Amino acid sequence: MKQNPFFYVLILLIALTVLSAVVANSPLENAATIIMVLAAFKFLAVAFYFMELRHANTFWKALLIAFLTIFIGLVLII
Repeated sequence: MKQNPFFYVLILLIALTVLSAVVANSPLENAATIIMVLAAFKFLAVAFYFMELRHANTFWKALLIAFLTIFIGLVLII
C-alpha cells in the first residue's frame, strides 16, 4: 500500500512548530531569526504541498520564494 505524504508533511509542520516553541523559550540571542526561518519553512511546506504549488509554473514558484525572501529580510532588518 502506498503511503500518503499528507501525514509526513503534517508531522513536519508539527515538529517545526514544537521546535519554534522550544527556541522561543530558550535564552538564545538570535531566537527571532531562527523562528522566522522556521516559519518560512512552514510557509513553503504549506504552499507547495497543501496549495499544490509544486504543480504550478516555475514562474510562480520563483515569485513565491522571492517574496518570502524579501519579506523575511525586511522584517529582520527592521
